[in-house]
Amino acid sequence: MILGVGIDAVSIAEMRQIIETSGTVFLTHTFSVRELQTSPKTAAEQAEYLSGCFAVKEAVFKALARHTPEKGFDFRCVETAHRRDGSPYVVPNDQLTPLLQEAGVGNLQISITNEGGLAIAIAIAEPCVHDA
Repeated sequence: MILGVGIDAVSIAEMRQIIETSGTVFLTHTFSVRELQTSPKTAAEQAEYLSGCFAVKEAVFKALARHTPEKGFDFRCVETAHRRDGSPYVVPNDQLTPLLQEAGVGNLQISITNEGGLAIAIAIAEPCVHDA
């Protein structure tokens, strides 16, 4: 069973422009410390990486929105990390875990792709599995 699906596309060029004009204010109000620390240092690679992270944040919000309609959403609560094989996952931190519990979500499946100047992410919210 799927509880929610979210998808989002982010222009990498627009993300680069926002980073260049807003600098650390935008970065620290949008991305987690870990996302910023693991982000590449060149401007082009950083914009591509952070565009993917931002698309994940939006996709997760959309996947959870109907289950948590009254809640505000701090983008930093959705933190994207990558396994050794490069596959992305969402870190269940102290801010996100209560939202997932309220929504009955036990797992988030995510995927990110970059194509045609866009970073595109999808999030699938799966229910908690209870032992019988």
